Amino acid sequence: MISISLCMIVKNEEAVLARCLDSVADLVEEIIIVDTGSTDRTKEIAAGYTDKIYDFQWIHDFSAARNYAFSLAACDYIYSADADEVLDQENRERFRLLKEQLSPQVEIVQMKYGNQLQHNTVYNYDEEYRPKLFKRLRQFTWIEPIHEIIQLQPLIYDSDIVITHMPQENHGRRDLENFERQVLLGRRLSRHLHNMYARELLIAGGVEHLRRACACFEASCEDPERSSDELMEAFCILCRAYRLQKDAHGFFRYAVKAMAAGGCSEICLELGLFYEQDQQDPAEAAMWYYNAAFETEPVLILESGRRQALEGLVRCYRQMGEEEQAAAYEARLEGLEA
Repeated sequence: MISISLCMIVKNEEAVLARCLDSVADLVEEIIIVDTGSTDRTKEIAAGYTDKIYDFQWIHDFSAARNYAFSLAACDYIYSADADEVLDQENRERFRLLKEQLSPQVEIVQMKYGNQLQHNTVYNYDEEYRPKLFKRLRQFTWIEPIHEIIQLQPLIYDSDIVITHMPQENHGRRDLENFERQVLLGRRLSRHLHNMYARELLIAGGVEHLRRACACFEASCEDPERSSDELMEAFCILCRAYRLQKDAHGFFRYAVKAMAAGGCSEICLELGLFYEQDQQDPAEAAMWYYNAAFETEPVLILESGRRQALEGLVRCYRQMGEEEQAAAYEARLEGLEA
């Protein structure tokens, strides 16, 4: 049976830390808590479960903190958890069985991360796989009976364990501040962070967050190394930002570029909102909401081409007095929620 080190980075988690540790403490051999500057009872609570509590000066880098926590682990595998996660009884049993039966050849175990949509997170699905359990030391193995090569790709196992995400609040504003800090430092966002920054802005960004993001995403539009997906992400953010700033010239500049590149649900949704809210033209708005729902695909936020677009269609047809059509789209909405 494998041994497991639980590694966590925490800050001011007194409200949820005990709940998390109660659900997993007896399933692991070692608990490592790395505190990044708590001013509440977080460390006191942690001390009830482990004496391996370490301080790490926060440098606005979650990866640096997690790497430090991982470096302290001594068991076969490392389980990475956040304080707002919980394993219910059914999934505790699945975890226990996994621990007993896991082949030591497996290097990464993915677990389903559930309850993601309750607090309007950047994820499109309520349940998605995430890598959660990692082999601490990788052993390189020769494979193939002839023309032998080293196996470089990790062996990943998708488990049936579901971790329930139970945050106390949405962390979008905190994350947006961190993104802004990275941009101010002159760092070019990776493809992954470019995508996540765009998602955070569409979900949690206010007018000022979007205004401050314009320079970053305008630079993306001029960057020849950005992919077509990244360009479309930039168009989405710039259309939202300029629409909210009542800058029609800037709005249409990027809306046209986006539609010339094939369009997406998010851009059609922004055009719908522009005609509905700024121009009081429900007929034109309805055409764009229809395109968002049925003629294009989302690139960032799945709901832009589903619930948000259908809600726009219902509003517009009600404004036009076409109750039958509004009711038809309302029925589609109810079907999504069923």
